[in-house]
Amino acid sequence: MASSDSVSTCLSPPVHYVICKLGFEKKDTYDINNILSENGEVCWQAVTEHVCYLESDQSVDYIKSIRSLGPLCESVNLHFKSLTKEQFVIQYELWFRWTNYTELFLEVFDVLQYTQTTEVALGLMKLTSCLERALGDVYLLIGKDCPFLLRDLLASEQLAVVFGQAVMNVLRVFIGSPYGLNLRNVLWHGFASPQEIPAKYCAMLLFLTAGLGQLLQTYLLQTKCILVHRPYVIFVSLEELNVFPDLNHETLSIAEELVKLSSFVLKTMSPLWMAALSAFKQSRYADCVILLLPQLEVGLRLLFTTTNKCPNRMLTAEPSALYTTFDEMLAKHLDNEVNQLPAVLEEPAMEFLWDFLNHQEGPRIRDRLSHGEINLKAFPREVANQIVAFAITLLCRFSDEDVFAFKVLECMKSIHLWPELPTVPEEHIQTNKRLEGNAEASTLILMISEITSQLQQYMPQNYCISDDPINSVLTERLLTELCDTRICTLYSPRPVLEILVVLRKISAQCHQVSEQVIASTELKYKQWMNKTLRSRQRHNYLRMLNSIQFLSPALRLILVLITLELVNIHLVCKKNPFDYQQYLKFLKSVLQYTENLVTYTSPEKNKWDETMELTNKALIKIRKISDRKLTLMQLAM
Repeated sequence: MASSDSVSTCLSPPVHYVICKLGFEKKDTYDINNILSENGEVCWQAVTEHVCYLESDQSVDYIKSIRSLGPLCESVNLHFKSLTKEQFVIQYELWFRWTNYTELFLEVFDVLQYTQTTEVALGLMKLTSCLERALGDVYLLIGKDCPFLLRDLLASEQLAVVFGQAVMNVLRVFIGSPYGLNLRNVLWHGFASPQEIPAKYCAMLLFLTAGLGQLLQTYLLQTKCILVHRPYVIFVSLEELNVFPDLNHETLSIAEELVKLSSFVLKTMSPLWMAALSAFKQSRYADCVILLLPQLEVGLRLLFTTTNKCPNRMLTAEPSALYTTFDEMLAKHLDNEVNQLPAVLEEPAMEFLWDFLNHQEGPRIRDRLSHGEINLKAFPREVANQIVAFAITLLCRFSDEDVFAFKVLECMKSIHLWPELPTVPEEHIQTNKRLEGNAEASTLILMISEITSQLQQYMPQNYCISDDPINSVLTERLLTELCDTRICTLYSPRPVLEILVVLRKISAQCHQVSEQVIASTELKYKQWMNKTLRSRQRHNYLRMLNSIQFLSPALRLILVLITLELVNIHLVCKKNPFDYQQYLKFLKSVLQYTENLVTYTSPEKNKWDETMELTNKALIKIRKISDRKLTLMQLAM
């Protein structure tokens, strides 16, 4: 797969210019009172006069129009920022009611106050889908079948009758036309990163929606018509779509780590991934899916363009050509050639995408969300859970390095630095102080050696010859070989995923212990040599040096143990329920040990004697589970 780091934008140069630069070229400033009357009505004449037309056929000149409207948008944005929420509600709330979702537009006002880029992108996506749905309802006052595409809806005669053609042309500059800013499409199809969307365009669409509400009220009063809102789509038989188990907090934490490591994620888009996961944790399920679907699309587009060797299709197309969207990516053929994406994704993943996005009898989540057909306030958790879980499997599958392997090897590298850490010269230490605790450390090291010898029969053969199993067997070479083993966890049963979470957490805690030991040792050595340590602190430093003797082999033993378990992780499904619970309990006790080590070796605690007792208890548990042959590596024999 192409490197996600190398893609700095998904907007082609002309589209990037139109969205990010064009509306900032004119530096004029406009008094808001010129486009807003004293009683809070939008002066449409002052807005529509900024739309420019081509001399040849009097169609909209989008380039000149965007350039001219740019400063006007800035004026609106500053106006909204000058208002309190209460002032905004009093002035505008009434004019959003025609959308059937007043509170959404009030929320977008809040977003504009803080202009967090991910929130602006999310606000615009929700605003445009809701606006499209409301405009469709208006269309049905006159017309019969509402156009499916926003572009056709905005170009319809029916809406021009209600709002006037000049007003519709203003809207088309912002949304719906591939020649204009096309904000809805570049966001919903995952082409725009959050920092590429100017907040002032979000402010302007909020302003225009209020203005449309004012024009619509006038039309309804004149015609005596009543605006009827179409009912929202209701999902049925959701349980039939359940592929993945319910996501818990631990899995979501792993997902956040994967976002940083996976080649499926474009680095410019990672804030949107993090915002989506955060929304799920906060039970904002519609927000989560709205943020995530375009990211699935852009990640799959990267995969699609790589596998089909058509890198040019990664970018937004020019108006004369089509975007590469889910429809093209899920198709069997591409330009008379067989589409290679299904072969790479494999059938289960393709079926999931088809069922959720394209199948006529399926939920068609993306279509329905982007066209405003779903009630965002009652979006089902079940659907969000499935989309997020599927996204996590893709993150795992296309990680530059398997996250677990990455963590283990990073931790091993860190522990390898311990022997090189500075220690106080012998002559500085009184003999009686130096020998304190050495006997207990030796006992622990002996126990580690015995357990390691037991594990040898489960290791790759060429690593099992040694007089000193601690130092030569538990090497980076062994872990590198084990970590090179491909472990497929796509669509794995719950026990596999449950064990995986615990194993990953253990490796993360081991790494943190190692980093803390390195930092503490280096600091204390400096202080010792500079004679800034008090007597009690010197004793504590010596206890730490003593602890390092057994902590290093203990951590290496745990790394090998959990890596051997990972290599055999699918065997967990062979365990009966009782043995499984015993095994899970054991792994959680190892996790508890490493978590306690993190606490005890922290600069705040410095409890080095206690690490000895902790390690002793952990080793006894490891030996016990090994004796009872409850580990997965033993099942494999």
